[in-house]
Amino acid sequence: MSEIKATMNGGAAVDMSSRYLVREHHPENGTLLGFWIYLMSDCLIFASLFATYAVLGRNYAGGPTGAELFDLSLIALNTGFLLLSSITFGFAMISAQAKHLGKTIFWMAVTGALGLAFLSLEIYEFLHLIHQGAGPNRSGFLTAFFSLVGTHGLHVLFGFVWLVTLAVQLKKHGLTGENFRRLQCLSLFWHFLDVVWIFVFTFVYLMGVLP
Repeated sequence: MSEIKATMNGGAAVDMSSRYLVREHHPENGTLLGFWIYLMSDCLIFASLFATYAVLGRNYAGGPTGAELFDLSLIALNTGFLLLSSITFGFAMISAQAKHLGKTIFWMAVTGALGLAFLSLEIYEFLHLIHQGAGPNRSGFLTAFFSLVGTHGLHVLFGFVWLVTLAVQLKKHGLTGENFRRLQCLSLFWHFLDVVWIFVFTFVYLMGVLP
């Protein structure tokens, strides 16, 4: 490939091929495609954890069962926090598309607060179970439970950190093309976590209280 050269300072040739050709040949949707591939790999992780729970979910080893441990009113409240955060993130994306920076950051802050509320209740649930002697080493059921729900909680924590970091970038640089693309990726990630939680709520908690 021939090099692109620019003449500057009385005819001095400067090679500008690498800078411009990379920009021209960068796939427009390459970032989103790569992020979709990452989400698919995350699906495999959660599929493995769900499969493990399906095998060990009734292995109580003489310990407490889900019906004895789970507080559905608390879990329903926590589910409401996470699902509502998905709606507020949608408002943030609508504001970003309309180029309203202030509203975008506001709805991101509301989303972050709801995500933090979800994490707080989940940590409270874990500590309460451990205090009752139902820690992850008590039975195969509890090992699978803490692994699945804890992995989802870690993802929410990472999403919260990403949310705060991106809000700072938006405040500093505005709604640039790069920041809007990052916001799209975070939106996919956050909605993905909501979908996973619906399966957790149904498969772990609702089915767990059945005799």
